Amino acid sequence: MKINGTIINPGENTKVNLNVYYLPTGAKMEIPVYIFRSRKKGPSVLFMAGMHGDEINGIEILRNLLKEKYFEKIERGNVIAIPIVNVIAFLNRSRELLDGRDLNRCFPGTRSGSLGSRIAYDLTKKILPIIDFGVDFHTGGDEINNYPQARCVFDDAESMELAKSFGAPFILNSPYRDKSLRKEAAKQGKQILVFEAGESFRFSTVGITEGINGCLRLMKNLKMLDINTPKPQSITLHGSRWIRARVSGLFRTTKKFGQYVEKDQIIGTVSSPYAELEKPLIAPDNGFLIGINNKPVVNEGDALMHIGTE
Repeated sequence: MKINGTIINPGENTKVNLNVYYLPTGAKMEIPVYIFRSRKKGPSVLFMAGMHGDEINGIEILRNLLKEKYFEKIERGNVIAIPIVNVIAFLNRSRELLDGRDLNRCFPGTRSGSLGSRIAYDLTKKILPIIDFGVDFHTGGDEINNYPQARCVFDDAESMELAKSFGAPFILNSPYRDKSLRKEAAKQGKQILVFEAGESFRFSTVGITEGINGCLRLMKNLKMLDINTPKPQSITLHGSRWIRARVSGLFRTTKKFGQYVEKDQIIGTVSSPYAELEKPLIAPDNGFLIGINNKPVVNEGDALMHIGTE
């Protein structure tokens, strides 16, 4: 296995840099990549987080896995772990890169393009060709709190099998998005599972625990680890729909995260701060609450509650 000029032989564990990128001050930015290789042949799995700088739950999931040395215990195959892909956005405490670009809309990238395009190019050319599949960790953005969920393409049998092996509480059918890592990987015949949990800049204990257990289950099912893991109880969601605010005002709900709701049930309200108006939020279908907007002050049209349907 070779990454950025460094050869990693079977049985070796090491850290390399994806590349060196120079900032306007001349400072260097490096993206550490951790490689763990067993002496026995097996699948090569990518675990990556921090595609967006404000999504810290995935970073914490990989930190725990590295700290407990799970990857060093693999009995076959290889693990490639990238705890923070978007280092500069992480340092800047922002979702996007310094130029406002979303790194996950820069793929496949170019060698001489913008910073985001060059990072995407290096991931496309140096990482995707040497893996069989991977897991990309995300959280909800802009104070959207996502209940732990794996997103994959149901029409692709390999993608669905990967999600079932991971065993998140919910498995959501999610089409590919243009210029995303997941779509670019699919073009190369490599499936990337997206795991969503929690919200930006806030640790989710449930999300982190589910993420760690999902990684361990996946490696166990691939016969990479001999370890006891909690039995998954995944609910398959073929579709989903956001309920949006019909008026501006103060949003509140008494429904619990992950709860099942019934069609036509009142699941929240948006009220005028002057007590002049109150509009109920009505569930359009039977389903599960897989995402909630934690902003109490909302504008007309804002996405407030995400319902996944079986």
